[in-house]
Amino acid sequence: MPVRFLRLAIVWLLALATIWVMQPFVSALWFSASAPRTVTPRADLAASEQATVRLFKTVSPSVVHVFARGTPSASMLSDEQESVVQSGSGIVWDLAGHVITNNHVINGTAQIGVRLTSGEFVAARVVGAAPNYDLAVLQLERPNSPLHPIAVGRSADLQVGQSTFAIGNPYGLDQTLTSGIVSALGRRLPSVTAREVKGMIQTDAPINPGNSGGALLDSAGRLIGVNSAILSGSGASAGIGFAIPVDIVNRVAAELIRNGHVPLAGIGVVAAKQEEATSLGIDGVIILRTLPGSPAAQAGIEGVSEGGLIRDVITEANGKPVHSMEELTSILDDEGIGKQIELTIDRAGRTRRVNLSIADISQLARR
Repeated sequence: MPVRFLRLAIVWLLALATIWVMQPFVSALWFSASAPRTVTPRADLAASEQATVRLFKTVSPSVVHVFARGTPSASMLSDEQESVVQSGSGIVWDLAGHVITNNHVINGTAQIGVRLTSGEFVAARVVGAAPNYDLAVLQLERPNSPLHPIAVGRSADLQVGQSTFAIGNPYGLDQTLTSGIVSALGRRLPSVTAREVKGMIQTDAPINPGNSGGALLDSAGRLIGVNSAILSGSGASAGIGFAIPVDIVNRVAAELIRNGHVPLAGIGVVAAKQEEATSLGIDGVIILRTLPGSPAAQAGIEGVSEGGLIRDVITEANGKPVHSMEELTSILDDEGIGKQIELTIDRAGRTRRVNLSIADISQLARR
């Protein structure tokens, strides 16, 4: 009996081993999908998906690809001259062919071109730029394709948590849609000048290099901001992107189209950086020089002498301490052009107060 049981056990083990060895070959023979699979029907897209698809189809023709070519520069690899081409995004603003983009996308470049969603490549020129807001307006030169101006919303009534959608050209990849929410409101970011852009919208919709100048939208497909910057240690999206509020864009774009520049509230001074003042142990705004004909020059405010002697340091504006040019310009912007402002100025240890008018220094600053 034990011998018979052992034989049966061996037979079963051999059978199981055979099945285990043959199983892949049998599966490949009987179950391989050697012909195209039958498509499984699905229900309609979810309502939220349908809304996002409609949003992209509606708005994407309003977002263009901006290319800007800088002046020729020497290549490190050859003796030939080559031009650096940078790219970003832009927004079709009106039927006249005006396009909104970031100033840093086109700043310092000699040639600008725009590729529309139709594929047409159109030359463009700068109508006006507002570095203080990192905005610029371009004019398309005789496009043949129909233009699709974007629908404009409001940023004043945005709420943290509402949905956002970004359309742009990150890393040169045309017509890219990403989504997220409004992460925060009222952020302040420095511009290339001494001014800060106020009221910036923070979003976690992925924004990368190339998205600059593109559209930030609400769920209705309306423009609520112009994507401008990211906060990232690597230079890629880290879920912290910033957009210029559309209420600012709407006002600045109109000024640039109408006048080519934006009125700039100021008193006409050029100041040292806060780091330099701190290194010298000075708490205030060190005046390097005043612009000719400016309110500061007319009020007798003086800059650093030819020998490097510091003369005037602004310590207060309307009774508020100022520690940097950014703080001073913020006060000037809040007061507005045409208003009076009282400055407390220190010169060689002596303090005096000076009253002067805030002026539009946008033209003075160009001289």
